[in-house]
Amino acid sequence: MASQLNQLRAKAMEVSSFVVKNSGTYYKQLLEKNKKYIQEPPTVETCRLLSKQLFYTRLASIPGRKESLRKEVDHVKQMLSKHRQELKVEDVGIAALLGLECFAWFCAGEIIGRGFTITGYHV
Repeated sequence: MASQLNQLRAKAMEVSSFVVKNSGTYYKQLLEKNKKYIQEPPTVETCRLLSKQLFYTRLASIPGRKESLRKEVDHVKQMLSKHRQELKVEDVGIAALLGLECFAWFCAGEIIGRGFTITGYHV
């Protein structure tokens, strides 16, 4: 057990020294490769402006997304009304699993939003 711990410690030191030696080079390469995405001047004010632009652009895109969702729902309703007799059990099962997955993600988001508590009370 002690020898495995020493091996693990040695490996961790080796990885740590590799990261320290190569992180600066990697950082410079990453910035150079993605230079077209960097807004000049790179200041806090520029970041705030970009953040506001992103927020309001996404806010402005909500009506378009809402209309797309409405079209998709209408299409599904039409398919169900026209081809109800042709539906297979597998298709209904897949749709049910998709709905269940969406509900599970909603529940997980709610739990995360409450600080990883089930009831919402912090102990």
